[in-house]
Amino acid sequence: MVAAAAGARRAREMTRRWLVAGADGMLGRDLVDVLRIAGDDVVGLGHRDLDITSHSSVRRALDDVRPDVVVNAAAYTAVDAAETDEAAALLINGTGPEILATAIAERSGTRLVQLSTDYVFPGDATEPYAEDAATGPRTAYGRTKLVGERAVLTHLPDRGLVVRTAWLYGEHGHNFVSTMLRLERDRDTIEVVDDQRGQPTWTRDLADFVRRLVTAEVPAGVYHGTSTGDTTWFGLARDIMLLAGADPHRVRPTTTSAFPRPAPRPAFSVLGHDAGRRAGIAPLPDWTASLSLALPHLLDRR
Repeated sequence: MVAAAAGARRAREMTRRWLVAGADGMLGRDLVDVLRIAGDDVVGLGHRDLDITSHSSVRRALDDVRPDVVVNAAAYTAVDAAETDEAAALLINGTGPEILATAIAERSGTRLVQLSTDYVFPGDATEPYAEDAATGPRTAYGRTKLVGERAVLTHLPDRGLVVRTAWLYGEHGHNFVSTMLRLERDRDTIEVVDDQRGQPTWTRDLADFVRRLVTAEVPAGVYHGTSTGDTTWFGLARDIMLLAGADPHRVRPTTTSAFPRPAPRPAFSVLGHDAGRRAGIAPLPDWTASLSLALPHLLDRR
């Protein structure tokens, strides 16, 4: 009985209290779910409950929740719109993380996990970008996310974690996978670009990766949270069709130039995972394995 009581006490002591900002988004919802399943105490706040661009809103939330860990999944993600309204993107992606970081710096022990993006890189590499590779964003969105990264690492040099990710999909939001499932119903053929390469990443895998980083108490710094393996959007689309029971040959390859967008898309978004490995954290699963697990959930949503 004494041993059981001691074990229960240790379990309680190890339970962390998390605050998830942006909890109403695709990743935020999976973060809250994954953390609760793991047995942690989680408070998820959407943009109506927590405005990360407001000092008073941030301080009030921190005072009320008193978290051990804050995960910032709130972001301005309209990549094309940011090209004509960079100030709006900067407010959420740059100023917001800085406000969080400065407020958390005043609280002993609290860690901040800032979600970031492959768009901080120029996207012209031929091998995976390492965590310490030179950045060089070519879009307003990428520039504003890089400002947020630097703010967190500057104000929380010993407690800040930046987790870059890419090509996210999940059951709780609009994304490439859900779009392909919709187009499969509506069109006989679908043209998809075959000259952009990256790592399709399931939000539940990323949520678990964030939990594992914090639980292992990894050193502060930059980590890459993307699936292993890589493909093109065309390759991903064909796999989606196969798993959905549709004819993959309905997907036809095309080029980026055929779909001009205000913000240039990176041709190469493959990220390396060496920092996580050095900290003893296994990378996310292969993208094909995760897609096969995730697709039934997205089909149910459809």
